[in-house]
Amino acid sequence: MKTSAREELLHLLASVSFRLGEFTLSSGAKSDYYIDCRTTTLHAQGAELTGHVFFDLFQQQGWQAEAVGGLTMGADPIVVATSIISVQQAASPIHGFLVRKAEKAHGMGRRIEGFQQKGARVVIVDDVCTTGGSTIQAIEAAREFGFNIVGAACLVERLEAAGRPAVEKAAAPAKFISVFTSDDVKAAHIKLKQNPKTFAYSGICEVCGRPAVTNSPGLRCAVHQP
Repeated sequence: MKTSAREELLHLLASVSFRLGEFTLSSGAKSDYYIDCRTTTLHAQGAELTGHVFFDLFQQQGWQAEAVGGLTMGADPIVVATSIISVQQAASPIHGFLVRKAEKAHGMGRRIEGFQQKGARVVIVDDVCTTGGSTIQAIEAAREFGFNIVGAACLVERLEAAGRPAVEKAAAPAKFISVFTSDDVKAAHIKLKQNPKTFAYSGICEVCGRPAVTNSPGLRCAVHQP
């Protein structure tokens, strides 16, 4: 049975982005696991899957977004991937913008880069939501610029950090949605460790370019699988 883009994206996150160990998060909190979403969203096939999943989410929610953006740099690959897929699948493309952490000190002095239409319907995206700080920064900057925020979404929500209420408050009345939770990714990671060859990713081998039959470790064909 053919797997969906969402299922493939989850398995790629579990395979290349999830690590168990002792880590210090950007918030300063300690954790026994780490999720580096950029190893997935900047992966060739991962970027395509990310674009499909976020574009499909926007369509399902009926957000009718004119643009998608978020705080650099976690949101950057999500923004670009979603915009590209929208051109391929929608009559009206979804443009992209990026939110700087501070206003540029030279040139135009902008904090919002890219799409600049005030009053436009936009969705704020992020890769990981822990305390929600980066997502909230992007929401506040986008509203200050003059965008109409119709939705907010993150790729992975770390449940134990309980950042959701703060993000929901900042986004209101727009809805905040997480594509996956940290529990989803952790469960998929453990499953892959127990039976690493059961998931055949519909991509190509990173060694030779043949069709991949496994994604652990990385995308490998029948010749180069471990």
